[in-house]
Amino acid sequence: MPGILDTLASNLLVPTILFFALGLMAAFLRSDLSIPEGAAKFMSLYLLLAIGFKGGASLAEHGLDISILKAMLGGIALSFLIPFAAFALLRVMTRLNPLNAAAVAGHYGSISIVTFVTAISLLDLTGMTHDGYMVAVAAAMEVPAILSALWLAHKKGGEGAVKGEGKLWRDLLANGSIVLLTGAFAIGAVTGGKGMQMIAPFIVTPFTGILCLFLLDMGLSAGRSLLKNRHMLSLGLFAFGLLMPMVGASMAWGMGTVIGLQGGSLFLLMVLAASASYIAVPAAMKIALPQAESGIYLTLSLGVSFPFNITVGLPLYLWLATLG
Repeated sequence: MPGILDTLASNLLVPTILFFALGLMAAFLRSDLSIPEGAAKFMSLYLLLAIGFKGGASLAEHGLDISILKAMLGGIALSFLIPFAAFALLRVMTRLNPLNAAAVAGHYGSISIVTFVTAISLLDLTGMTHDGYMVAVAAAMEVPAILSALWLAHKKGGEGAVKGEGKLWRDLLANGSIVLLTGAFAIGAVTGGKGMQMIAPFIVTPFTGILCLFLLDMGLSAGRSLLKNRHMLSLGLFAFGLLMPMVGASMAWGMGTVIGLQGGSLFLLMVLAASASYIAVPAAMKIALPQAESGIYLTLSLGVSFPFNITVGLPLYLWLATLG
């Protein structure tokens, strides 16, 4: 047990996670600390571009093979299946009606790209390698969970629950985060090592520092969201927000082991399955399930599960991924 705790502590005490904790603490202290909105937007774009490009360049070096296809299919399957597990847990642990339970469940099948970026940074800091194509797996896991949520809402939440499907799919296909992530990935794959050499001073050296500032801002946002909407969180909902990431990570550990992922790549799949969306899926739910309570699903994903994953989950999943 002391060895486990030492490992978890060493993975927790890194600048990125500590800056997120600082943001949380500042929010809970009602500090006026803030990051300008324009700066936060720039940092978000920078991180997506850097992660996408580095993933594409790594793929160019690795080459296409069956392992990439297996990882993509495994990620898509997880994204589709996790909402059903989340929905079942919500119906047992909380008093949410089926419509709200379906909306919440969809968030947990999709991903948090910020959690994914932080996980990659943690791997870099610990010197553990991973497959660059995991960026493509992340992009593929955005949409299947939304399909599952809409199916659950239609079957369990009553007729007429799903609205605006045409606009929903247009918005999903044009989602800025996915467009930039996949576009940068494609550019990295096309330009390969030569392209990486050209822009490495921009996307490699400053990366961790910018991520620290970005996570400071995310800590402020998560803490303030939790304070603002804490009245909407019952004990059962709060417990679900802590339990569901571990359920998703466990499902990914099983899936990743079956398809042959190891080390850093297995860890990243676990992180993707454990995280909950607070950007793409909330936007989709506002269109498709307008009657669902946005305060509930946003507070759970951003105010409970996101801080849990960043501060406790990542070190735990990394330790589990390296057990074998």
